[in-house]
Amino acid sequence: MRFGILGPLDVRAPDGTPLDPGGPRPRALLTLLLLDAGRAVSVAALTEGLYGDEPPAGAANALQSQMSRLRKRLAVDIGAVPAGYRIAVEPEDVDLHRFERLAREGRRALGAGDHARAAALLREGLGLWRGAALADLPATLPRATRLEELRLAAVQDRIEADLALGGGADLVPELRELLAGHPLSERLHGQLMRALHAAGRPAEALTAYEDARRTLADELGADPSPELAALHRELLQGREPARQRGVPAQLTRFVGRGDELARIGALLAGARLVTLTGPGGAGKTRLAVEAARALPDVCFVELAPLADGSRVAYAILSALGVRDGFPAQGGDTTERLLSVLRDRELLLVLDNCEHLVEDAARTAGLLLGACPGVRVLATSREGLGITGEVLWPVPPLPAGPAARLFADRAAAVRPDRAGPRDERERALTDEICAALDGLPLAIELAAARLRTLTLDELAARLGDRFRLLSRGDRTKAPRHRTLHAVVEWSWELLDDEERELARRLTVFPGGATGEAVEAVCGIPFPEDLLASLAEKSFLDVTGGRYGMLQTIRAFCAERLAEAGEQERLRAAHAAYHLSLATAAEPRLRGREQLPWLARLDVEQTNLDAALRHLTRTAPHDGLRLMAALSWYWRLRGRYGERRALAVELLDAVGGGPPDGLAEEYVLCLMNTIAGEGDDPGEEDRLARVDTLFTDLEGPLRLPYLLVLRSVVGGPVRAREDRVRAQVGDHPWNVALLDLGAGFQEMFAGGADAAEAAFARALEGFRAAGDRWGMANCLDPLGMFADWRGERVTALALLDEGLLHVRELAAPEETADLLHQRATVLRHLGDLEGAAAHCARAAALARSIGAPDKVAVALRGLGDVARLGGDTARARAHYEAALETCAANWFSLGESVRILIGLGRTALAEERVRDAADWFEQARVLACGAGVPPSGGGAPLPGVGELAQVAEALAAVAEDPERAALLLGAAHGLRGTLIADDPDVMGVVAAARARLTPQAYEKAFEEGRSLRSAAVSER
Repeated sequence: MRFGILGPLDVRAPDGTPLDPGGPRPRALLTLLLLDAGRAVSVAALTEGLYGDEPPAGAANALQSQMSRLRKRLAVDIGAVPAGYRIAVEPEDVDLHRFERLAREGRRALGAGDHARAAALLREGLGLWRGAALADLPATLPRATRLEELRLAAVQDRIEADLALGGGADLVPELRELLAGHPLSERLHGQLMRALHAAGRPAEALTAYEDARRTLADELGADPSPELAALHRELLQGREPARQRGVPAQLTRFVGRGDELARIGALLAGARLVTLTGPGGAGKTRLAVEAARALPDVCFVELAPLADGSRVAYAILSALGVRDGFPAQGGDTTERLLSVLRDRELLLVLDNCEHLVEDAARTAGLLLGACPGVRVLATSREGLGITGEVLWPVPPLPAGPAARLFADRAAAVRPDRAGPRDERERALTDEICAALDGLPLAIELAAARLRTLTLDELAARLGDRFRLLSRGDRTKAPRHRTLHAVVEWSWELLDDEERELARRLTVFPGGATGEAVEAVCGIPFPEDLLASLAEKSFLDVTGGRYGMLQTIRAFCAERLAEAGEQERLRAAHAAYHLSLATAAEPRLRGREQLPWLARLDVEQTNLDAALRHLTRTAPHDGLRLMAALSWYWRLRGRYGERRALAVELLDAVGGGPPDGLAEEYVLCLMNTIAGEGDDPGEEDRLARVDTLFTDLEGPLRLPYLLVLRSVVGGPVRAREDRVRAQVGDHPWNVALLDLGAGFQEMFAGGADAAEAAFARALEGFRAAGDRWGMANCLDPLGMFADWRGERVTALALLDEGLLHVRELAAPEETADLLHQRATVLRHLGDLEGAAAHCARAAALARSIGAPDKVAVALRGLGDVARLGGDTARARAHYEAALETCAANWFSLGESVRILIGLGRTALAEERVRDAADWFEQARVLACGAGVPPSGGGAPLPGVGELAQVAEALAAVAEDPERAALLLGAAHGLRGTLIADDPDVMGVVAAARARLTPQAYEKAFEEGRSLRSAAVSER
């Protein structure tokens, strides 16, 4: 039999005859069973699917009876099992499951570059749809929504394949129709731009981008994603669109390897882990780059610079463009990475795994096990050793391609030598390539020498040396028998000054500017030497920075150790970068914020190496460097990966703060606190932070200590005079003091005083030019304007904040402001716009693996669905939000708001008792949420959460005076009632209708005076 549920239920006998399962109830029941064809479906799931949350009496007996009639009517095997019922149907006999399989295979073929097969598979799957999925179920299920999303994704994949096959003009009408229904889909906007470009309509493609930009700005207050903006730039420049992230651009032609590329593509189509193995210089990385270029969704991760295997996950997050965030967001790094990739479909290229092979294998194994859409292409000198891994040893270049590579690279340094001039030179070229074992890097290094040597001289120098080395100790690693010899030979061709600089440059793991080279290497005016080394392929030059291939760097580092210069150069390197970080630190709080952030970004690897060196050799200087970088880490969300360094540094420093470095010591302590709840020593360290913090005399040299302390352990209530003394009178510090005062007043329910403090802080940060400070003021100022009903002003404030956080490339803060903007739109009655904002915020939060911010966005979607009358969808969003909340100090408040949302949903469904139960849970939790008091102990109640609890309890209060009292308590706690709040207006009106004006005002004022006590009463 064949079954169709992608549209109205369709049942066919083996000969194709249609069969009638009966009325609406049997049709719905059969649909529910077919959703999990071949698997057990619980009685509870079937009952809820048929009757909703409140099944009638005797529902279980009715279900059993309907099962019996369905068996007889269709002669289908529906068995009772311990977990419920199971229909004995193969998934392939149900159109839904065939569609899901075809969509998966189509996407896999698309990823492997087999566009024709992908298009055919996807068309076959999409052809199974006959209407809305699960049309016979009595209510729309979340699963139906998911199926529609899968359908849209399959359509987009099919369009992707058609574009790759040369489609263009024929796709434009379909894409415009799809965008009419999904105007916020950036993938569809990008596909329309590419279709128009392929159709020879470049002006329309650029107009399509402007339409997309305007739509996103109008609907979300957001700019196009970096990927869509990059596509726009490529079309402006007349280039074909690229879709790879981090795949390095190549400056030379790819020669040969066509068969290898085809083989790798075929392997990737059938396996989820392919590892390219071979000795250093065999061309593994270049082959991986070229294979990646043929695929639509790729992330390239360079592991060579990593010295610590524990940072593999961070490297992947960084390559994905994900900030790892402050640790208080919850979840360790691996969980964060899994969260980012769990629902993604892409190829992850892990390049140069050999020195971290165990950690790379562990991370790859976790990703492959938890993220079914992820495939891995690795390069390593040995396999990762994971079950299911396919190894592809990269062979040497055969004679013909090797000679072509040599000629191509020789022409780059000697344009007059486009290739061998005669048979003798051709034979000589083949001899050189054979002596170099066909290793591409060795061939390229040899060809570069033709700048100063003739072909005969080159062959003479190679011959004797490599003949000896090729007969050397076979137990040695291949790089010491082949490539090491090539690099050593190239090294001997350098003069003494070039060798001196080459070995000293290895102290820079992240490359260097000319200025840094001069300062650290002690070689004045090194420009000519750097240019010479670049010409001889010892250096790469990109954007004014000089770097080495890792193999060459390893060889030269050995020469540095042999010269006895290693420790001196590392000390000079650390001193230079300490000076750089110290100079950057104050500039990160002013108008030079963006360029200095960018400068520290490119020096990140060097800064980490300097910090590791100082931790080992000069821990007091290590404290200075960590302190200078701490605010940069906060702005860039890069705290998590530095925690291990902080722990090591703290141990190296010893038991207490060194003289004059108390602030630096406290910062180091705070950097050891991950906020993940799995380290029993963190609570002691946080208490120690508080003790040391209290003793700090002002004004603080590092005022962001105040911010980081609040983020690590929650806001602390402290004496105002003490804080003022610590802050001092620097304008940025004063603005920070006002920012903190604003939050303290807000926590205490002083709305007017809080707003005034935030306004003062905003002006201070404006004067300083600090985008972080301005955004953190504009967020609450927008909220206060919203509370007063000044929604236009609120949106303008939030839009300015969004501009600042986008300039800072801060997706977490962008998600926060989008959610705040959604709240304003919800109060304006624009539920569609609010939902789009929340969806955008959720997508941003998921992309960076920030569960708490996902929870906030899901709660916002729940609020929108509830106010729109879709209580089932609202409940699903709230429950998902509650599951997503992390276990840390600030997630308690969000949990309170979610519980209130569940209660309001129950109230909308006239389940008053259930609503009261939810509100009581929220009340109990709220009395333990909020601001931790100074000195530790249980948290003080958060007045914002208590105000919302009071309003919720008022909605279920049977006594109107009690309702008025609770509303007054909410006003007293928050400092106001929110103007035109749809959740509160009806409660106020109902209480006023049942009381005289005098009685209402009396109870309301009593509640304002009681505040927390009114909420705490049972």
